[in-house]
Amino acid sequence: MNNMNQMMKQVKKMQEQMLKAQEELETKSVEGTAGGGVVTVSVNGHKKLLNIVIKPEAVDPDDVEMLQDLVMTAVNDALTKADELANQDMGKFTGGMKIPGLF
Repeated sequence: MNNMNQMMKQVKKMQEQMLKAQEELETKSVEGTAGGGVVTVSVNGHKKLLNIVIKPEAVDPDDVEMLQDLVMTAVNDALTKADELANQDMGKFTGGMKIPGLF
């Protein structure tokens, strides 16, 4: 019975650490870029879009599709990096296993 109590304490401690790590992901940010940096997108570890910067040289009124592609590429780059950040931070607790709904 004593071992069970000890194990439950360890599980509770790990849950608290995981919750703290998930909360910290909201304060961390990553950037995605496209076109050699003419479009930069920032997202936090929860994949919330924080900022988009478009340099003037990326804007060509005759080629709006190019700008759309650059923004989409930068957003996808940032979201991929946010996934990597979450996997890195939460992987400490899951041993690299992806647990649905955890992050």
